[in-house]
Order: sequence, then structure tokens, then C-alpha cells
Amino acid sequence: MALFNLRDLRLTLARGQRLIGLDPGSRTIGVALTDVGLSLASPYGAIRRGKLRDNAAEIAAIARKEAAGGLVVGLPLSMDGSVGPAAQAARDWALALSEATGLPTALWDERLSSAAVNRFLVGEADLSRRKRAGVVDRMAAAWMLQAALDASR
Repeated sequence: MALFNLRDLRLTLARGQRLIGLDPGSRTIGVALTDVGLSLASPYGAIRRGKLRDNAAEIAAIARKEAAGGLVVGLPLSMDGSVGPAAQAARDWALALSEATGLPTALWDERLSSAAVNRFLVGEADLSRRKRAGVVDRMAAAWMLQAALDASR
């Protein structure tokens, strides 16, 4: 399955279908979910990064359970906006995940999402490093997904 731009991905969704946001890290994949109106993204959970087949099965199960019709995968562009090795790896992973799940997928720039979430958790929520580690992945996925929703309206 080919990768979509976000506006086209939204057009493929049936009425009431949600989007799943994924922030793929080296150890975990942060997961976020939109509401059915595609206006609000919320943290959903985190998946331990493993074999593509296993991760795809978990993500497909979430999509079935939550009536999601597409994926938005974070793209870690370089600070100058170029596609470096990490972004290319994320693009390759997103394409393989889309094919494995059968879900249309778009990429979205996720530069500094984890840094922004960490600043928020330290400054506003006053969470310790240990407590932050448990929530930063899913919150970064929600941050990225919300930015994508806002930009694609």
C-alpha cells in the first residue's frame, strides 16, 4: 500500500473512523488515537518495539477495536527539514507497516515532539524521570497526531 499525504488519507476514511498516531522509537512505539470527529488526539498506549509482524498485529488489533481506518506515523526529519537516516528508516517502516496491516498511512513531521512533551511533563506536571518514561511515548504520539490534525483541517 502506498503512503498518502494527510489530506488524502482523511478522505479515504469512512464516516466515524478514527486515525491512529504512531511515534516509533527504538524501544517502544507510542500510540495515540483521534476522536471520531478527527479533531482531538489522545494518548492511547505504548507497544514494545519488536518484529514488524508482531507490531503490525498489535496495531491492526487496536484499529479493529477502536474503528480506526488509517495510521499517521511520525517522521523524524533532521532539524533542517532534510530526510536523514532516521527519517528514511521511519518511512521504510511505515510503508512496511501499512502493507502488513492493510491500513492507509501518512507520515507527519515529529521533530521535537518528545522534547516538547518532556518539557511539559517536567514544567507543568512535575513528573519524575521514572514516571515520565512511562508516558512520554504515548504523549509524543498524541502531540504529533494533534499537530497533523490541526494542519490538515
